[in-house]
Amino acid sequence: MAKPVMGRMTHDYDGELVVFLIGMRINSWRHVRTWASAIAAMPPMLRELTADPESGMVGFRYFGMPRTPSVIQYWTSLDKLYEYASDPGAKHRPAWGEFNRRARAAKGAVGIWHETYVVDRAETLYSAMPPTGLGAATALQPIAAHNRARDRIGGAYAAAPSPEKRSRAE
Repeated sequence: MAKPVMGRMTHDYDGELVVFLIGMRINSWRHVRTWASAIAAMPPMLRELTADPESGMVGFRYFGMPRTPSVIQYWTSLDKLYEYASDPGAKHRPAWGEFNRRARAAKGAVGIWHETYVVDRAETLYSAMPPTGLGAATALQPIAAHNRARDRIGGAYAAAPSPEKRSRAE
């Protein structure tokens, strides 16, 4: 098990960031072949992506077990995500085809979902945590004393007065 990193940390990453969430919901436990094959298909895809630094996926984490197994993935590019999803030589395409065949045979036994976010800015805080989430997918760096979330998110958000300062000024 990873050891906690002491102190206040944030992620260290510049560039395009895409967060991709994908998961399923087991609606019928008795259709084991349908949901088990869908669950079994994800680890080989993640190994394939992790083994290829040019794939664009920089990290992932499982969550939602056992009924709604899901994965959050961090990508360097939306194009790289779509490229992998449509690559006939990659593990995704055959797994997707197999899932569709099984799902048609067992209507409604398994639900699937995914969400894709292109992130303009990201703010993170980790305190006494092992590398987690975006910090594990990229790198960690210490947060300077008195550095606030508003400062870390940057852009117009950092320049805007906080809600408490706005209410006092009004």
